[in-house]
Amino acid sequence: WLMFTFSLPVVFYAGSDYLISAYKGLRSGLLNIDVPIALGVLVLFIRSSYEIFFDLGSGFFDSLTGLIFFLLVGRFFQQKTYSFLSFERDYKSYFPIAVTRLGKKRKEETVQIYAIKSGDRLLIRNEELIPVDGILLTEQAQIDYSFVTGESEPVQKSSGDKVFAGGRQCNGAIEIETLKSVSQSYLTQLWSNSVFQKDKTTTFQTLTDSIGKRFTIAVLTIAAIAASFWMFQDSSKVLNVFTAVLIIACPCAIALAAPFTLGNMLRIFGRKKLYLKDSSIIEQLAQIDTAIFDKTGTITTTHSSSIIYEGMELSVEEESLLKNTLRASNHPLSRSLYALLKEHNIETLDDYKEYTGKGVQGVKDKSDIKVGSADFVGHQQQSDYNSTSVHVSSNDSYKGCFVFHNNYREGVSEVFKEMGRYMDLAVISGDNAGEKTRLEKLLPKLTPLYFNQKPTDKLEFISELQANNKKVLMVGDGLNDAGALAQSNVGLAISENINVFSPACDGILDATKFKYLNNYILASKKAMKIIKLCFVLSLMYNVVGLYFAVTGQLEPVIAAILMPLSSISIVAFATLATNIIGKKLK
Repeated sequence: WLMFTFSLPVVFYAGSDYLISAYKGLRSGLLNIDVPIALGVLVLFIRSSYEIFFDLGSGFFDSLTGLIFFLLVGRFFQQKTYSFLSFERDYKSYFPIAVTRLGKKRKEETVQIYAIKSGDRLLIRNEELIPVDGILLTEQAQIDYSFVTGESEPVQKSSGDKVFAGGRQCNGAIEIETLKSVSQSYLTQLWSNSVFQKDKTTTFQTLTDSIGKRFTIAVLTIAAIAASFWMFQDSSKVLNVFTAVLIIACPCAIALAAPFTLGNMLRIFGRKKLYLKDSSIIEQLAQIDTAIFDKTGTITTTHSSSIIYEGMELSVEEESLLKNTLRASNHPLSRSLYALLKEHNIETLDDYKEYTGKGVQGVKDKSDIKVGSADFVGHQQQSDYNSTSVHVSSNDSYKGCFVFHNNYREGVSEVFKEMGRYMDLAVISGDNAGEKTRLEKLLPKLTPLYFNQKPTDKLEFISELQANNKKVLMVGDGLNDAGALAQSNVGLAISENINVFSPACDGILDATKFKYLNNYILASKKAMKIIKLCFVLSLMYNVVGLYFAVTGQLEPVIAAILMPLSSISIVAFATLATNIIGKKLK
C-alpha cells in the first residue's frame, strides 16, 4: 500500500505530460509517439493497483516508477541539449551586418552592430534597419515598423521622438542617438518572426510524423498479438510482454534524429558565418538544383571597384548635393561612389526618393539631382556603351556618368565551376550588358547571363523555374532582390558591412565567405545523410528490442532503461557526426 501511495504522484504528476499528450493526440484523431508510452504506463498502474486492491500480489510499482524515471532522464537530456543549441543561436550567432557610427568631427566609421554603445550617434540610411532604440536627431523621419508589427503604413517622427529597433527608415538618411546597446536575441527574434516565415514543411518533418503514426499502429498490433500468444502459452508472462513491447518500441529516437542533426548544423554554420533563419533551411539548401546569382554587390565587391567620370564638370553645389543624396542610399554602387567623392558639408535634404532598380533623387533649395540609370535621368544612352555606369542629371540637365570597372569577389570562378557540376547556374542583373564579355571569360562556358532585368523580372524568372519543378537558390544583396529572395526556395543575402538584410531572405552569408558557398551546400547534403542513417539505426534498435520483448526475455524495467538510452545514443551520434562535418568545413 505504501508503494501504491508513492506511485500516485509519480504517475499523475511526473508522468502527466505523456498522458496529456496522448489524450490530446487521440482526441484530435492522431496517433502520436506518446500513445504507446501512456498505454504502457496505464497498463502497469492499473494491473498493479488491481493486485493490491484484491490482495493478489505486490504489483509492478517498482518497474512503473523506474520506467517514468528513465523517460524523464531522457527528456532532461534532450531539453539541456536544446537549451545549449538555443543559447549559441541567440547570443553568439550575431548578424554579420554593420552600421555607420558618427565619430569625432562627424567622421563616418563602419562598426559591427555588437560594438554599439549607449550614447553613440548613428547614421541610418534609406531602407536601413534601425538596430537599436534611440532618439531621433534629424528634423523628420518616416519609420516603417512592418518588420515588427506587420503594419505597412510608415510612422512620421520628429526630432526628439523615440525610435525603436526593428523599424526601417523610408525617406532618406537620418541620425539617431542610441539609448542602449544592441540586443542580438531581439534581432534574431525579429528575423524569425512568423510574419516572414515561408511554408517550410520539410520532408523529414513529414517523414518523422508519418513514421511515428505507422510505428504506433505497428507496435500496438505487435503488443496485442504477443499478449494473445502468451495468454495460451504462459499467462504469467502476458503483462510483462505486453508492457515491454509498448516501452521498448517507442519511436522517440526517430523523432529526435532530424531536430538534433539540423539544430547542431545551424550552430556550426553560424560559427562559419552563414546565418540561417531556422534549421529547416538546411534541408531546403540540400535539395537545391538551380542557383541564380545577382551581379552588383553579390558576385562583385564594392571595396575595390575603379570609377572614372565622363562628362561635364560638376559645380561645387552640384557635387555637394550629389554627395548628400548618395549618403542616404545603401545601394552598392551608391556606396562606392559616395566614398569616391571628396568631403562636403553634411546637409539635410528637403526631399529624397529612391526608385527601386532605377536610381535616387535629392532636392535641396530648389536644386534637383538625379543619379541612376540612363533612362531614369532622361539620357538616351549610346548603344555601344560597354560598362556598368551611373548617370547624373542636375535640374533635368544631363551632366555625365561615372563608369564602373567592377572587381569580382575572390573565388567566383571556382564557386561557379564547383556548383556547375551538379546544378544549373545563371547570373541575372539589373545592369546593362557592359560586363558580358568579361563575365563570359570568368564563368564556365554557356552560363546564362541576363541583363537589364527589373526586380519583377527576377521574381518572374524564378517563378518560371519553380513551375518546371526546379528547387531554386537565389543569391543577392538584399536590396533590389527582396522579391526574388522571397520567391526562391532558399534566398541568401550577401552582407558586406551594411545593415540592409531583408526579412524576405532565409539566410545571410558574410561576404568574406562567398568563395565557400559550395562547401555549405555540400555540408547540408551530408547532414541529410546523417538523418537517414539515424533513422536506420533507430529502426534496427527497435527490431532487436521487439524480438526480446515479444519472446518474453525482457522485463519492463529493463525496457524502460534501454528506451531512453537509445534516444541518447541517437542524439550523441547525430551531434558527433555533425561536429565532424563542421571541423572539415572550410
